[in-house]
Amino acid sequence: MPLPVFELDPRLAADSVFIADGPLSQLRLMDDARFPWLLLVPRVPGALEWVDLDGAAQRLLLAELNMAASLLREQFAPVDKLNIGALGNLVPQLHLHVVGRRIGDAAWPGPVWGSGARRPYGGAAPELASRLARSLSGFPEAALPAP
Repeated sequence: MPLPVFELDPRLAADSVFIADGPLSQLRLMDDARFPWLLLVPRVPGALEWVDLDGAAQRLLLAELNMAASLLREQFAPVDKLNIGALGNLVPQLHLHVVGRRIGDAAWPGPVWGSGARRPYGGAAPELASRLARSLSGFPEAALPAP
């Protein structure tokens, strides 16, 4: 019997741009220029919740989350607050949002979800995703434990 294959939810694919594959997750840029916003999508078929991952995968996802938060702070400074969420109400596939918030941004102080029309990066999205991918090389391999 063939092993299940990871498939990215079509809504996540439509709303974000691929940056890089980490040891466990795809790192993606949310295509909304109003907010510095990254997504981590574990490449684990059928995972809907954090608790669907075994302990090793949970620790790896936490390391990737820390890396994504550091990347966001470094590349989108200044960031006043980090919002981290795994809601899954509209897209059940397990994914984590890492959103850089700035006092006075388009949704401040409320949540970014449902805060008005998304403003896509347009033609700038691929270059921004590429720049973010290149900056990942600055993170030590030791920061991401082996799977």
